[in-house]
Amino acid sequence: MNKRKQPNARDTGKSGQNRRKAPTHHKTRARKASKGSSAPQDAYLYGLHAVSAALANSARNLEQLICTTQVAHNLVEARLTLRIKPDIAAGGEISALLPPGAVHQGIALKTPSLPEPDLNAIAELGTSPQSNARVAILDQVTDPHNVGAILRSAAVFGVSAIVMTERNSPPQSGVLAKSASGALEHVSICRVGNLARAMETLAKQSFTMIGLDGDSSDELSALDLSGPIALVLGAEGAGMRRLTREYCDWLAKLPASGPMRSLNVSNAAAVAFYELARKT
Repeated sequence: MNKRKQPNARDTGKSGQNRRKAPTHHKTRARKASKGSSAPQDAYLYGLHAVSAALANSARNLEQLICTTQVAHNLVEARLTLRIKPDIAAGGEISALLPPGAVHQGIALKTPSLPEPDLNAIAELGTSPQSNARVAILDQVTDPHNVGAILRSAAVFGVSAIVMTERNSPPQSGVLAKSASGALEHVSICRVGNLARAMETLAKQSFTMIGLDGDSSDELSALDLSGPIALVLGAEGAGMRRLTREYCDWLAKLPASGPMRSLNVSNAAAVAFYELARKT
């Protein structure tokens, strides 16, 4: 089935004419763990999957690894402590370093945020011949749990990058990293000042903008998903903002046959990413 282009601000003016598309462990419990650190709580990643992936990432700058004796033993066996020696601490001492309620599983890592590429580096993914690059654009998805879950699905289904606004998007915090379960080390995050301009930039490099919209008459699976694709996801409840919608080339929905018609944004992203991967 051929995909049907949705009318939008880039395509149709008042005249109705088409417009051109815009282009050995350290025992440091008393000093380092029980007394805490001057670093902010969000400077620590925590959880076994998130920290193990960060330790395995050579691009990570590792500043301090704090864990229980058993976890440290497991990390040594897995050869994840070659670049840093763990400081041994009790679980409660680790909890004191982290936000309230953080499920750390006996491990925390102090590390700066990973470098985030600029938009031009993301756009270049679409320039190579026969490119089937996939990126996701998040329009004011603010919950770090949702963004982390989207990162995890992106890593599973081959989505290379997540584009978000500098404002109204979560930082690379421990909450986000734990929700991503290691995917933060594999999927790039790009932050932009203006989402509409970022979409224009990607469009100039052959990306097709597909906005996920439950009210669309077209299903995502019915569209031609070849070539570079940028999948646009709006915030829960509010959805995509008006200008974001207008800069989409197509709007598409996921099939829904049950009594409920919508999904959490991270679950919707997972289904859509699977469909993109299936059509690659």
